[in-house]
Amino acid sequence: MHAIELDQVTRVYQKYSARHRFQTFKSALIKGDLFRSLKADELVVALDKVSLHVEKGMTFGVIGENGSGKSTLLKIISGIAKPTSGRLKVNGKISALIELGAGFHPEISGRENVFINGIMLGLTKKEITRKFDEIVKFAELEEFIDAPVKTYSSGMYMRLGFSIAINVNPDVLLIDEVLAVGDAAFVPKCLDRIDDFRRRKKTILFVSHDLTTVVKICDRVAWMKGGKIQMMGEPKRVVDAYLQDVAVKQEEDFQEKQDQVAAPAAEPSPAPAPEPAVEDEKREQRWGKREIEIRKVSLKTARGEEKHVFHPEEGMVVEMDVAAQEPLKDFVFGIGIFNSQGISCYGTNTDLEDFEPVSISGEGKVTFRIERLGLINGTYYLDVAVHKRDGYPYDYHRNLYSFLVSSTLRDVGVARLAHAWTFTPKIKFKTPFQP
Repeated sequence: MHAIELDQVTRVYQKYSARHRFQTFKSALIKGDLFRSLKADELVVALDKVSLHVEKGMTFGVIGENGSGKSTLLKIISGIAKPTSGRLKVNGKISALIELGAGFHPEISGRENVFINGIMLGLTKKEITRKFDEIVKFAELEEFIDAPVKTYSSGMYMRLGFSIAINVNPDVLLIDEVLAVGDAAFVPKCLDRIDDFRRRKKTILFVSHDLTTVVKICDRVAWMKGGKIQMMGEPKRVVDAYLQDVAVKQEEDFQEKQDQVAAPAAEPSPAPAPEPAVEDEKREQRWGKREIEIRKVSLKTARGEEKHVFHPEEGMVVEMDVAAQEPLKDFVFGIGIFNSQGISCYGTNTDLEDFEPVSISGEGKVTFRIERLGLINGTYYLDVAVHKRDGYPYDYHRNLYSFLVSSTLRDVGVARLAHAWTFTPKIKFKTPFQP
């Protein structure tokens, strides 16, 4: 039996332009632009013929970038919004935790808001009274329950909203990204209660950017893009496909920014002389008389595909096309990686690694292969250089090349060291991706 059924559901919003706003009704009539001001400039399709069936007792995840239609989907299922077209059916009582503090009145106390929200979710006053102490205890708000809700922090809002939603014993629980603002100590309590719901075969629809949690708790996942379901199926497979799509977009955006920086600005003819400050900046980023010149630098995957966005566990290949003006016997090739704060993450050269130069002449290629990047999320800058063993620079490129490391991992520092966790039997954890 299906707990949630959507067939060809579409939701269209009207978008109004700021340029059509009028100051007063009278001024709009005098100018004759009243009806133009009230006319929608365009229609925005938030959901586009979405069909989705969620079985009873299933924990179903929805992922996607901001603006993909995830929240609109939950609002329609919860009844907050109505579909423009299509059919929706929900079997059982719904409890929704969608917008932080939705339904809370800021001027009245948490106690009064518990009763108001409970009634809105279908409980009687007697049922709320019976559950009240449990709701407050779970939210950890015993000392603040009689204070006006407007004095609550975002974390307190979330705790109270989640506690009400979870304690009305719904058949279908809808959860949006609100857990992201939860207190560090409270989020595990929420996840434990969600696990309890799963064990009791309740239906959960879970929208989140926390892909690790999505894979961990969901039985099935839908990836939304542009108001449509792009892919639906086994959680790990769908999440991996989504991450690949995000990486491609990041690569395109990163390359576009690089092209904008590299592209010369359009100049009238004759071109004005370059500003000294710009020339000085270029001179600071590259120096040397280029007896040996680094003509091109490429960043590639281990398979030889050129790219600029990498995963921490992925390898990277740096290729340098070089040319010597005349045969030389004293030369060293070096490389350095710096993070966005200018901290050196790694540096080495052929001399430090005891490569003894013999000769170089004409054109050639130098390849530096990294088997595993092992860096945390962030933007990184690359130095490449060729110089004499005493440090005399032939051609030095400072921070002229950059790349992005992107992943769902949240560790901190400079580098991601290869590691593993082990625990003795009396120390118990659920490991990542463990159901």
